[in-house]
Amino acid sequence: MPDKEHFFVTGIGTGIGKTIVSAVLVEKLKSDYWKPVQSGDLDNSDSLLVESLISNGHTKIHPESYRLSEPFSPHKSAAIDGISIKPENIILPDTNNKLIIEGAGGLMVPLNDKFLMIDLIKKLHLPVILVSQNYLGSINHTLLSVYALKQYGIPIKGIIFNGIEDVYAEEFILDYAGIELLGHIPQFNKADKKAIIDAGNYVDL
Repeated sequence: MPDKEHFFVTGIGTGIGKTIVSAVLVEKLKSDYWKPVQSGDLDNSDSLLVESLISNGHTKIHPESYRLSEPFSPHKSAAIDGISIKPENIILPDTNNKLIIEGAGGLMVPLNDKFLMIDLIKKLHLPVILVSQNYLGSINHTLLSVYALKQYGIPIKGIIFNGIEDVYAEEFILDYAGIELLGHIPQFNKADKKAIIDAGNYVDL
């Protein structure tokens, strides 16, 4: 286990706000940030977005282990680039600071033919912060994600809901899954440095 408290931010799917939540956590904790695998959008990567949204002078953005040119599942993007993602090459950065690690997509995203994102989390021995967003079907996706993490024996620090509030869905998820609510980040009109700082007030970590 890392000496410092590190968290792996994963989500119930793609496009539900993991990077924004990661930026909020990085700013609030003044932690470092690391995206192990960037698949596509290399000129507008998640690392660059987080860097553009934080204000503190303590954070270091650590380079990705894999930078893949195409915006597909990492195993497909890697194949197109003529490489194979090797888990042994994904090593936690050496830092004396806290670290927020952001995954790519959801838990069952393949990194290669036999290794999933959830396997990487297990390999790194990190507790998870799960990001959820309310939409039709999100209860199912959230509970399946919680179930998978528990089956793998991965500790869940808690859940952050991102975007429009739905008390019916959120209360059911929290009661049924028995996990801690870390916060609910409201939907931004514009994601900028001030919004990221303000959003930290909605997170208890």
